[in-house]
Amino acid sequence: MNTKLIFLCLLAAVFTVSCEHQPHKQHEIGTLEVTTPMKKDTIYYKNYVSQIHAYQHIELRALEKGYLQKILVDEGQFVTKGQLLFQIQPTIYQAELRKAQAEVARSAIEYQNTKTLADSNIVSQTELALASANLEKVRADSALMQAHLNFTEVRAPFSGIVGQFEDVRLGSLLDEGELLTTLSDNSQMWVYFNVQEAVYLDYMKQVRSSEPTPLKLKLANNELFGYEGTVTAIESDFNNATGTIPFRATFKNPNKLLRHGQTGNILWPVELNDVVIIPQKATFEVLDKKFVFVVDEQGQVHSREIEIGAELNHVYVVRSGLSLQDQILIEGLRKVQNGDHIEFEKKAPSAVFAELELHAE
Repeated sequence: MNTKLIFLCLLAAVFTVSCEHQPHKQHEIGTLEVTTPMKKDTIYYKNYVSQIHAYQHIELRALEKGYLQKILVDEGQFVTKGQLLFQIQPTIYQAELRKAQAEVARSAIEYQNTKTLADSNIVSQTELALASANLEKVRADSALMQAHLNFTEVRAPFSGIVGQFEDVRLGSLLDEGELLTTLSDNSQMWVYFNVQEAVYLDYMKQVRSSEPTPLKLKLANNELFGYEGTVTAIESDFNNATGTIPFRATFKNPNKLLRHGQTGNILWPVELNDVVIIPQKATFEVLDKKFVFVVDEQGQVHSREIEIGAELNHVYVVRSGLSLQDQILIEGLRKVQNGDHIEFEKKAPSAVFAELELHAE
């Protein structure tokens, strides 16, 4: 009898504690904020890893064999079109040019003498033709020697930035065709990125009916480049292994911030009309699935899986799982569990999203 009485007392105590537990928990959590989804037009950006190339990027090579006599620029220096960059020792080529010019002068005299004799019918017209041909030959030899001499001067074919010197120093013996450095015209940049076939098809449909889409470029420090670009070329073939095709966007680069070989991310804007959005902070993840806590009018919390259509800055576009009337918890998600009862306060979605935009700035 005593044992039965003790058991009933313990059961009553457990019941009392369990009844008091929920209000105590509500008191600890306090009043939490809820809001409702919002429907609006918005824009989000697809992100594409990209390679940044100079509009013109070439190798500068020695066109003649010889000793490097002068280096007139430095690595990273901006040079103008026609500026002398390297001088290969010209002594031999100067001597050969003078020799060729002397041959031209001698052949010119021979031609004049032969012409005088031919005009007097002393020599045949054939000999005059041979003298004329010889004069043209030595003139061509002289022009060739002049070209060899000119090739001892390596000049900038366009304005740009000099690259790293390739193991050439003052006094180096250069072979014909040896790489000296590179030259990059960074006045505008070509940015290459790969897009999926569906994006390509949508783009081709869009360009027929409207202006090209302006693209943004995010740099390695997560800052946006100061100028927008547009797609200026699409390669001919799809990569069957990846299902993508290379695009090329062109960006103006007046401040020369971008350099050949940089990396970045193309941000491609996508317009969304009349979509449902919620704050990212209102969601939690379980096994790679997104959930929210929906709160009914009695304050009971229910977890619900949702499908995300797109990710914006601090915001998710909801494809399915929520209606505009659903109240979702936007704070204290770690304090509650499915089935809990809470005290809550409604907050207008416009105010919630305004705070998100302020935080993003």
